[in-house]
Amino acid sequence: MRHGRICVTLMAAAVGLGCLLWQPQGEAASRAEIAAINVVDASDFKYWNEDSPTKAKIVKFVEEATNPTSKNFIPPAYRIATFDMDGTFYCETAPLYFQEVMFLHRVLEDNSYTPPKDLLALAKKIKPKVYNKEKLTPAEDKLYFKGLTKAYEGMTPEEYSKYVREFMETNETGLSNLKRGEAFYLPMVEIISYLANNGFAVYIDSACGYLTTRELVEGVIPIQPDRIIASDFVFTSTKMGKDKAGDHFFDRHHEKIVISGKPLVDNAKTMKIFSLLNQIGKKPVLSFGNSMGDSGMLEYTLQDNPYNSEAFFVLCDDTERELGNTEKSSKLKAFAMERGWNTISMKEEFKTIYGENVERTR
Repeated sequence: MRHGRICVTLMAAAVGLGCLLWQPQGEAASRAEIAAINVVDASDFKYWNEDSPTKAKIVKFVEEATNPTSKNFIPPAYRIATFDMDGTFYCETAPLYFQEVMFLHRVLEDNSYTPPKDLLALAKKIKPKVYNKEKLTPAEDKLYFKGLTKAYEGMTPEEYSKYVREFMETNETGLSNLKRGEAFYLPMVEIISYLANNGFAVYIDSACGYLTTRELVEGVIPIQPDRIIASDFVFTSTKMGKDKAGDHFFDRHHEKIVISGKPLVDNAKTMKIFSLLNQIGKKPVLSFGNSMGDSGMLEYTLQDNPYNSEAFFVLCDDTERELGNTEKSSKLKAFAMERGWNTISMKEEFKTIYGENVERTR
């Protein structure tokens, strides 16, 4: 009897040990896990393939930039790196940019909101195209852009930020086990951490709106809020009337600041250069993008730079772990190489993108 109990105990222990040793594959990395990424030197990288040319090039760049005896030494005040967000270190493919998908949710699925008839008609018309990745007409694209703020007209900045946080809890479309607030490219977050830990001032230079960008990265990406450059929201006051903002006295007891509903001041292409000049006043030595909207930032970084400089271009060429498009990425790769930008292949260089068990589902 005692022998039987011992066997049962040993079997239970073995099963328990097996459970400890075997764990089901995790889902995407949580926001807390992303925030915990900390890369100080080359040995700390976990999410890049060992033979990645990008990782090797960035490590070499940083080691030389921080070595006073190197010909490529860069004084600390000029160690500036800029990153686009959507498609560069955050998903833009499920099925489109976060901000654009949130607009469709707001108009078509949010029962607390009654959209104007024109916005409702637009959203119904373009949603099938967006989800099937069909190109919108120029007129549809223009109206879509206007809707990104019109749908939140009258919201305070705090109310909008809360709305963004709530939408971050929804699941991505076309990718398994991934919430929208977790959709960060882990290898690129490692690059941001590595640069920040080695004396680089890291900035975001995005076409996404300020309020949206800040909520997405807050507490996750090691970039301070005052180092976020993005498209401007246009605000007004509930009592401003026809006053100009520069002439209006804001009475804290009787009015609030709200989103005006006017279109974003778009931070894209050459506008990204002007934003860099206005916010930093210095030329970056490293810049990272993924689309033609980032071209100004990348080209400006390489133009007549007094210090060693590099531009990197992320290619969404992975069709299993991401919603990649090989034809599009091939064209972008050819253009990037022609311009002298370093290309980053998700498929070939990323050991993982969002974490294990995140796969394409459509």
